[in-house]
Amino acid sequence: MVIRGRVWKFGDNVDTDQIIPARYLNTSDPYELAQHVMEDSEHPEFAREHKEGDIIVAGRNFGSGSSREHAPIAIKYAGVPVVIAKSFARIFFRNAINIGLPIVEAPQAVDEMEHGDEVEVDLERGLVKNLTKGKEYEATRFPETLMAILKAGGLMEYAKEKLKSG
Repeated sequence: MVIRGRVWKFGDNVDTDQIIPARYLNTSDPYELAQHVMEDSEHPEFAREHKEGDIIVAGRNFGSGSSREHAPIAIKYAGVPVVIAKSFARIFFRNAINIGLPIVEAPQAVDEMEHGDEVEVDLERGLVKNLTKGKEYEATRFPETLMAILKAGGLMEYAKEKLKSG
């Protein structure tokens, strides 16, 4: 799985209320949630101005706060194919994998990336390339089972595939 896109860079401690503000949690429609993704963050224009395929890059503790799945769902349905951060809040990490949103920890890459850089993420090899700067970084390399869950599109789809195959 190789993903390529343009960087939107955020800082440390982006919590779930910044990712999808609580005032929008009266819906479970993922496309409605996507219209408000990152609205209360340092880039409130993200939902309006990002292009499908753009990548969120952030500092430490991305996705802290509540345990609701709305945050990774809003990101995924906004067309963000991967989130790269220095670290992720534990529950966000699990929720992202469960819904099939690839997330990658690559602290050095995050430090050297800038808003607007073009990057490429190779999930299977655990590599992040900053194409703008011509640099390559090591990143999280997922175990086989987590990669299978991501490739299936999330835990539910993975479970359905497993049940079919016996």
